[in-house]
Amino acid sequence: MITRTNIKSGEYYDSVTLMEVAQGLLELEGVVDAAVVMGTPANKGILAGADLLTPEAQAAVADDLVIAVRTESDEVAEQALALAETLLEETGKVSEEGGMLSPPKTMAEALKRLDGANMVLISVAGRYAGGVAHEALTQGQHVFLFSDNVTVEDEIALKELGREKGLLVMGPDAGTAIINGVALGFANAVPAGPVGVVAASGTGLQSETSSLARMGVGITQAIGTGGRDLKTAVGGIMMLEGLKALQVDPATKVLLLVSKPPAPGVAAKVLAQLGASEKPAVVCFLGGDPKIISAAGGIPAETLEEAAYLAAALAAGQDAESSLAQLAADNAKLQVEAQKLRARLQPGQKYFRGLFSGGTFCYETQLILKELGFKVISNAPVDKKLTMADSNDSVGHVVVDLGEDEFTVGRLHPMIDPTLRNRRIIQEAEDPETAVIFLDVVLGYGVHPDPAGSAVEAIQAARALAKAAGREVLFVASVCGTPGDPQNSVEQEAKLRAAGVQVLPTNAAATRLAGYILDF
Repeated sequence: MITRTNIKSGEYYDSVTLMEVAQGLLELEGVVDAAVVMGTPANKGILAGADLLTPEAQAAVADDLVIAVRTESDEVAEQALALAETLLEETGKVSEEGGMLSPPKTMAEALKRLDGANMVLISVAGRYAGGVAHEALTQGQHVFLFSDNVTVEDEIALKELGREKGLLVMGPDAGTAIINGVALGFANAVPAGPVGVVAASGTGLQSETSSLARMGVGITQAIGTGGRDLKTAVGGIMMLEGLKALQVDPATKVLLLVSKPPAPGVAAKVLAQLGASEKPAVVCFLGGDPKIISAAGGIPAETLEEAAYLAAALAAGQDAESSLAQLAADNAKLQVEAQKLRARLQPGQKYFRGLFSGGTFCYETQLILKELGFKVISNAPVDKKLTMADSNDSVGHVVVDLGEDEFTVGRLHPMIDPTLRNRRIIQEAEDPETAVIFLDVVLGYGVHPDPAGSAVEAIQAARALAKAAGREVLFVASVCGTPGDPQNSVEQEAKLRAAGVQVLPTNAAATRLAGYILDF
């Protein structure tokens, strides 16, 4: 096999383009593997894991574009690198046949074309995103800031400006929102209804709205704030503004707040705001103290799953606590099922390997496994003392958030491009001590058109690898989505089950099943 690279210094392309170019190379006969990424340390670690890291690629810096191919011959390698150049040159070209307009070059031009627009979705490189968002706000536009790698100083300035102008600034790194029924980012197809959601978590927001939809409950608005909003520096500006808006919205009957634990001072401000209306409020501060929520008049939920059940009960006019009885019954069934699955493992298989595309799911899983008595390390740990030494190398019980910035600079988010996770599935299966490989499959608009189908090929390869070594690896997954999503949650679950995956309706339930399997 021949491994060749081409380094293009100082060239930046958006991650969608990079994925499309890499896919084009993989379709060329004689190309065994290919990657087109920015030369960040994390990406170089990924190249090393795929045997694509050459000395030239190792020397690349974060602003360099790395084109790497492994081929059957030198001739094919030359063809592949030449094809990459061609594909990069063609990117961004827009046909004007049939009267198609070329993309607007400025925001002012875009707003002129779409008269009456009042929100701008921003997805550009982090270094430019703050300036674009500021321009949008000065022109009276609400902002959905999908971009990550925006400085906290820029975030504070943007949110203070938004508050002053009465405009929402969702983000940076806002993965999901549903505003007036319009899905933004990685949102799901859910019905209208009485629950209003504010979440400092994209996947947390998806989990709640999808779970509510499965229970027949819809939403008024789902406002994403970005993950840093509840830290001390930012001060919960958008959580507070979103909460205030829902409190005065006559269509919103039940409030639902979701985040990782806020900074204490920020939590106090948010919880104090609950008293501004008599609307019942379910609060899921994952890993936070439920007592302070209760003291403020909120209804605490320990998991995303529990929060959805509580909000659904309140929306139906039912007693919140009684709604949790079903969860307890389902949990007892999981313990019975875990005993059957455990019997399929060899004595040396003992570790949990979680590969996540959703950061909040990764966080929630750590909390649940900790409660079950497991010591789990992560690249996005609940406890900083449990940080992985190398995010590309699993040792012991591990959960990896593949959506962290270290993996997404110069690459698509794993919800869009599952290539990295699929490679990691096989890597984890090669470890003879791996017992359970855990996946969150997140559906919705803007994500991969068939995430389950994409994972199945890697799952089958991993199963074959383990079988050849005389063992079996168990796969456990949750599917976050609805039948109305472009991918159809029912069909996605069926594909996973056909591949032998244990599929649960929520991340919390799936995590408990995995924990019970490993609780020798």
